[in-house]
Amino acid sequence: MTAKLTVRNVVVAALLIALALLPVYAEFGGNRFVLTLFTRIVILAMAAVSLNLILGFGGMMSFGHAAYLGIGGYAVGILAHEGVTSGFVQWPVALAVSALFALVIGALSLRTRGVYFIMITLAFAQMAYYIVSGLARYGGDDGLTIYKRSQFFEPLNLSSKVQFYYLCLALLYGSVYVVYRLINSRFGLVIQGARSNDTRMRAIGFPTYRYKLACFVIAGTMCGLSGALLANHTDFVSPAMMYWTRSGDLIIMVVLGGMGSVAGPVFGAVALLVLEEVLSSITEYWQIILGPLLLLVVLFARGGIDGLLRQAGPKPEQKVHQ
Repeated sequence: MTAKLTVRNVVVAALLIALALLPVYAEFGGNRFVLTLFTRIVILAMAAVSLNLILGFGGMMSFGHAAYLGIGGYAVGILAHEGVTSGFVQWPVALAVSALFALVIGALSLRTRGVYFIMITLAFAQMAYYIVSGLARYGGDDGLTIYKRSQFFEPLNLSSKVQFYYLCLALLYGSVYVVYRLINSRFGLVIQGARSNDTRMRAIGFPTYRYKLACFVIAGTMCGLSGALLANHTDFVSPAMMYWTRSGDLIIMVVLGGMGSVAGPVFGAVALLVLEEVLSSITEYWQIILGPLLLLVVLFARGGIDGLLRQAGPKPEQKVHQ
């Protein structure tokens, strides 16, 4: 195989093509549920891609990343409840509020390291959770039903499941491309260098705090867009969207797919959510099966699914020195 035609690249291309052709299968196969399932998978894959930007490439273990899902979703839900249904208003507001929240959290948490960073991000996420739980006007603990999806120009109609799926898929591909360009730029190299040795990067003149804060805000904004999509997909928002266990799900997707890999979170989201759906249809004790499987991946496949695919390719030849 050539450098470009590897097992991993073939699988990535096959996955992207399969996702693009999924609505065709759903239409001719008469299985509309699979389209609904994979719309959710694509949206959460986008959220996992945003988390991977700070976790996999930046080494920032955020345990409150799901807060941006809830913020983006509630921005859409609250505006819809107040009669503002234009997506040109809802989505920019979702992005702006998510970015602002990420800026506040990042400005405080990035001054710490290790477990302190984890606890601060978790504390802010839980604070947001309890705030929306107390919004009685917008459903409180019971959540808020969205009766009309975001409105855009014709012929784009988010009420059409096929159009909405392709919009979500296009945004997922766009987010993967943005992350790819970022990590291969000077900005991304500084982020990865700071992950390896922050002290050395600062010693040679890079203001790593500013770089990491910018990266944190970009990831939060991207996840906020996922929240806006998820609200339109479910026609419902609730505080559960930003609970800490949702952040745990996103971390599992990143680890399962492969941290520090551009395509890893997509692999992880598809594998985890499809596995959940299959196992839950077989037994009500599916978590007992899923848990050990995830543990095996963590123990024996440190690079996740992406790492396994890389190992499946041809090994580079070693030169023998005379």
